[in-house]
Amino acid sequence: MTESGPQGAPVVVLLHSVSTTGLLCWYPVVPKLAQNYRVVTIDHRWHGRGIRSADFTLDDCADDVVAVADHLGIDTFTAAGFSMGGGIAQLTWKRHPGRVTGLVLCSTGPYFSSIDPKRLAAEQRIGRVLKPVDKILPTPSDARLDNWEGHPLMWALSHVVSTPLGHQGEFSLAMSRFDSRPWLGDVDVPTAVVVSTRDKIVQPERQQLLVDGIPDARRFDVDGGHACCVLGADLFIPPFLDAVDAVSRARATN
Repeated sequence: MTESGPQGAPVVVLLHSVSTTGLLCWYPVVPKLAQNYRVVTIDHRWHGRGIRSADFTLDDCADDVVAVADHLGIDTFTAAGFSMGGGIAQLTWKRHPGRVTGLVLCSTGPYFSSIDPKRLAAEQRIGRVLKPVDKILPTPSDARLDNWEGHPLMWALSHVVSTPLGHQGEFSLAMSRFDSRPWLGDVDVPTAVVVSTRDKIVQPERQQLLVDGIPDARRFDVDGGHACCVLGADLFIPPFLDAVDAVSRARATN
């Protein structure tokens, strides 16, 4: 977990994509966002320095978000999620009424591609193949994971290998069980959907389902692919900040 930005400012909790970490997914955004918001990043279970538990479910990840907020004395917050983190953000709103007062959903949808049984089976096979690799990869130290200024590339690689590669099957299974379409219409907090218009992983049409399904959701476009939060951050950051600001203003008027 990391925290930055002014105390007393509106809180934004950043929720990362699958097989990354909070900082690896969001590091280009944090300095800009923290100018006006209190920013919290976390590592989800089995990612980076997140909890090692018997099971991996998105429901548990959503509950962890609120547990972190409780630990920090945060009552309400905007949940901003990228890809898998967007599903976790939606579940956090659903499972903890009144805690999430705004949603920013980026490069995500109301379900994930692993909902397809063939895709899920392939991803689980990949996970099984990669499990032996985890036994030989060193576990990065906290000092290395925190040392962004020393060597950015080594820092990024350390964050990549801090998530066990062999858990991809468990991650895919958890994501296959997520489907918010039955209750999207119940979302009652200001919501912005940041659509990556050249996305080949979560197609723009699937992202648009959030805009169509959530009452009064606003769409913000990014001319980028699925990794645009890092690879193409210069294009991602402006619409993302606009989306957060729009949700914050709507919260203030409600």
